[in-house]
Order: sequence, then structure tokens, then C-alpha cells
Amino acid sequence: MPMSDSPEALVLDLVEWVAREPRPYAEAIEAWRTSCPRLTVWEDAADRGLVRRLKSDAGESLMIATEAGLALLRRHNRLPAPATNPTATRAA
Repeated sequence: MPMSDSPEALVLDLVEWVAREPRPYAEAIEAWRTSCPRLTVWEDAADRGLVRRLKSDAGESLMIATEAGLALLRRHNRLPAPATNPTATRAA
């Protein structure tokens, strides 16, 4: 689904929120599906490769902003400082 089919500001908010710090997958899904239940913000961000689910070294499922997500934030001057990504061993 193209980004124009979803509210771009909400997609940016989601990517920025995840870029601030890795979020536990369950927390991220709950927060965004609860606040935007009728919108496809989460799905759009994931489908476009802006956020990604990873397993940490400890085995926790985390959501992070991808390089594409960080680039989108840079283009919109919304990159949080400092943007962090977890040490991950493999994609979930």
C-alpha cells in the first residue's frame, strides 16, 4: 500500500517513536493498534521497510527503525537524537 494511502504524519510518528529506542514488539503493536485501530499505520510502516522486528541477543522480540526509516526521518528533519538500534542477532 503506498504511503499516500495512510496518514503520513502518523507513519512518521511511529517510525520516530521506534527510532528513539528499541521497543518490545508486544508494546509497540499494542500501542499503535490501540491508538490507530482503523488505520493501517503499523502495516504501512512495516510493508515499506521503515520498521523491523528483530530478536535481541537475550531473545527478546524488539521493533526498531530500519535504515530506510531513519532516512525518511532525516528527510523530514525528525530524526531523534540519538537514534539507537539494538544489537540484534537475527530477524524474527
